[in-house]
Amino acid sequence: MAGPFLLEIRRGTQSALLLVREASLRSLPADISLAPARLELRSAGACEALELPPGVSLAPASCRGLRRLPGEGLHLRLRLRAAPGGAELVYNLRESLKPQKNCIFYCQSCGDVIVKERKFLRVLPLPSENWSALVEEWCCHPNPFAKSTLHPQRDDCFLGDTFFLLNSGNESHVPEPPICCSETGHHASQNGSTLKSKENTRVFCKRCKAMLGETVSSDTIKYYVTEVIVQPSEGNFSIIARFQFVQSMVAQCLMELSSAKSTFRFTIKGDDGKIYILIWLLNSDTLLVESLGSSSSHNVFTLFEDIFLPNSGPVGTWSAIKVLYQPCIKSRNKDLADAWENDFGVHPLKFPSETCLELLLILGLSTTSLPPSLQCMNSFQCLCCCRVGIGKVLQQCSAPLSNSRRSQDTGEAKI
Repeated sequence: MAGPFLLEIRRGTQSALLLVREASLRSLPADISLAPARLELRSAGACEALELPPGVSLAPASCRGLRRLPGEGLHLRLRLRAAPGGAELVYNLRESLKPQKNCIFYCQSCGDVIVKERKFLRVLPLPSENWSALVEEWCCHPNPFAKSTLHPQRDDCFLGDTFFLLNSGNESHVPEPPICCSETGHHASQNGSTLKSKENTRVFCKRCKAMLGETVSSDTIKYYVTEVIVQPSEGNFSIIARFQFVQSMVAQCLMELSSAKSTFRFTIKGDDGKIYILIWLLNSDTLLVESLGSSSSHNVFTLFEDIFLPNSGPVGTWSAIKVLYQPCIKSRNKDLADAWENDFGVHPLKFPSETCLELLLILGLSTTSLPPSLQCMNSFQCLCCCRVGIGKVLQQCSAPLSNSRRSQDTGEAKI
């Protein structure tokens, strides 16, 4: 079972929300003691304690808003005297891809070598997807780049928002298996060439057949950042749990784009062109501190326990970003998705369709992992909330996307 305490910290505002779970309140009255670096709960002769991680210091005299919610426990807010620094990402692609350094590309799913040792002379960021349209708007003469394509040379690596482009070498990939006639059916005559074209562009790992990316041209391959791990050639490769890796990479994309472009709304699209999720970034300065209890099954995520418990001590600490989200599968929220797709303030992020479903599962698990009162936010016009954290998926549901009706498919979570 989960431990008695959960502390949600906002680094930017130096504030925290403390939840004392009802299961720990064996009887009332209960005595809760707060010190700058320690929390204690005494109830029915038993004592539960939480030692805060280094850098976290509370201001006990600032406690306010104490309330008890049946079935959940005690909630209260307080200020911090000190908070830890910024979030540590599980994996940072831009730190791994450096010019003039040898690196190896691995399949994230199985660890097979995808691109043997390579040294790039240039590692360059690609312009935004609508850069050509912007040139048309801002130039007083015809677009000089209209007939050019941004494809990497042999020693180049180009970085996009959710992918990177490499010049084709001896990459270990195989094309998608041919589509059977029974699968295409009566559409074969209409879409035969389209289907054949698409099946020949997808790139797969030879060992595990996981989709890694797609071919862009005869000499250029696009790899998605959620499918490949890049590491220095002198380092030792180690597998990162799939859910943890997806969380980390998506969180990095959201943080980098919101910082560089002041963009806070995103559509998560699959490689099939469909919108799977709408995401609205709230903040990226959240830290979760949780007592893990004494049971071997520390939380409800027993299946993913190795992912969600980064240390083996009695206290778990996770950096997280906080978002609002709406699922769009099976035609849910179609009108809202169409409105966002046509909104210039919304930035599209493209991943493999299977990864989009994985991310949706992560958000769903995150939404249901906390008490009901933390799964909804009603302070904004009917939208949805979701928390996405870098080291742990954790939390919530509901809040504002538009003035439309409230949806039951909303949630708040942490990646």
